[in-house]
This record gives sequence, C-alpha cells and structure tokens, in this order.
Amino acid sequence: MPSVLPSSSEKAIPEKAGQKIQNLKGAFLMLLAMFIFSAVDTLAKLLTTDFHPVQIVWTRQAGLVIVVLLLLCFKGPSLLKTNHLPLQITRGVIAVASAMLFVIAIGYVPLSDAITVTFIAPFVVTIASAFLLGERVGVYRWAAVFIGFVGTLVVLRPGFSTFHPALLLALTAAIFFAFRQIISRHIGGADTTFTTITYTAITGFVLLSFPLPFLFKPPEHMEHLVMMLVMAVLAACGEMLVIRSLEIALAVTVAPLHYTILVWGSLYSYFVFGHIADFWTWCGAFIIIASGLFTVYREWIKSQK
Repeated sequence: MPSVLPSSSEKAIPEKAGQKIQNLKGAFLMLLAMFIFSAVDTLAKLLTTDFHPVQIVWTRQAGLVIVVLLLLCFKGPSLLKTNHLPLQITRGVIAVASAMLFVIAIGYVPLSDAITVTFIAPFVVTIASAFLLGERVGVYRWAAVFIGFVGTLVVLRPGFSTFHPALLLALTAAIFFAFRQIISRHIGGADTTFTTITYTAITGFVLLSFPLPFLFKPPEHMEHLVMMLVMAVLAACGEMLVIRSLEIALAVTVAPLHYTILVWGSLYSYFVFGHIADFWTWCGAFIIIASGLFTVYREWIKSQK
C-alpha cells in the first residue's frame, strides 16, 4: 500500500490552459506508481516466508526515508516545521500499524484479495469525515459507502468456507490507512504534504528500529538481500512518483487510478504465485470500484458548479 494517495474528496479546480497535458502526465506517473507498489507488495509477500513482518516493513520504510533525505537535500530543513507535531507522530504510528497488518495478511491470503479489501478505505474516510470533521455528506455519498461495504462483504464472505481470518487484518489495515488520511486532511491546511511524508518516514523508521534487533534475521541467500534492496528502492520510487503526480495533476483526475493497483496485483498473483482471483473477488472488486468512481464523479460535478 502506498503511503500517499490522493483523496477523492479533494475539490478540483477548473482546468486551465495546459492543465490537460499536466493531467495526462500525472495520470501516467500514478499508473506507473501503482505498478511499482504492486511489485513492492509482491516482494513483501515473497519475503514473509523467511522474515518477520517487522523486518519487512522496516526495509520498506527505509525506502521512504530515502525519499525524505532527497527532499531534505532539495527543500532544506524547513520540511521539519510543523504546527501539529503530536498528530504528525500519531500519523506515523498509524502508518506503521497499517503496513504491519497488511504484510501479515498477505503472508496468508492472495495478494489480489488483500488489495481488494483495502479499497474500503475511502469509504471509511467518508464516514470519519462526517462524524469527526463535521463534513456534510450527502445521500449519494452515503449510498456509495453502503454499496462499497456490500462489495467488501462479497470479497470477505464471512461464514463461508473460503473466508480466511487474515482478511480481517487487511480490513483493519485499510481502516488505519483511512484514519491516516483523515489526519492528513485535518493538518493539510497548516503542514505541507512533504512535511507529513517526512514525519511519517521518521516516526515509522524510529519506531520499527526498536524491536528490529530482536527480530532481525540476516539474509542467508543473495536473492533475499537483492529482494530487500529492490523493495526499498521501488518503494522510494513509488512514493516519489505519487508525489510528483499530485504536484502536476488534479487530484480528482488521478484519484481513480489508484484502483489499477488491483489489476497489477492480480497479474503479479498469477505470474508469481499462480493464483487467480475467483469470481466473487472480482464481483466484490467491481462493486467497490464502481461505488468509489461514482463518489469521485460526484465530487467532480460539485467542483464544476
């Protein structure tokens, strides 16, 4: 799961000359980022058979730290200035919890199933925004939330023989991820996206470094070391692509492209693990994605008024 995602609730600004070209560039970057993040998740799943989730998430977090170091080189220490230090740290802690739960989940369930369940996050954001931030949520968005929840139940299928408890970990990871987004929206007016990324990276890296010495397992094979290095580098590249995409394109344009991660995840699941998502997983994914795209469409309509 990427650390930074566009929020479908962000209002779009009217397109200006040249914005369409920038939107196309941003869309390409977002598509590439989702492809890369699917590769990162695939490597994480492969590593779960030999390494503790803490070590895997720490390695991936190291990739985010690389991004932060680059940002600090180009933008300077001003990135560390924040008016919401407790919330920034809290967001970092939640980010680690979300990543940990997701990595544990994909160690037991197919990657495509886990990714599909995480698509519930935007709907949790909508619910939390209404009750915690006091945002007005219309009947259409509530309907989308309900439909998205139904789609999640179709994927989970609780009570059926195909249900695996680890999917609940992926669901919890998505809920944590949603609250990360809520914090981001709350502090977004005071702190920049780059500042938020910086504190998320530092908090997560420091937090995971405490238990790491007790759980660390040296890579016994060169392929393990290569996989870890590639995962960290790809995670860094993915974060930078998302950041750049959001810089040049309208959020309402690139937000729907997050769902393409399911396509890449399914392809990786098939070619790497030999798993094909079943009929009900695809049905649930279709329901969730359709309701999410409808929400984005409604926000776009509102932004044009």
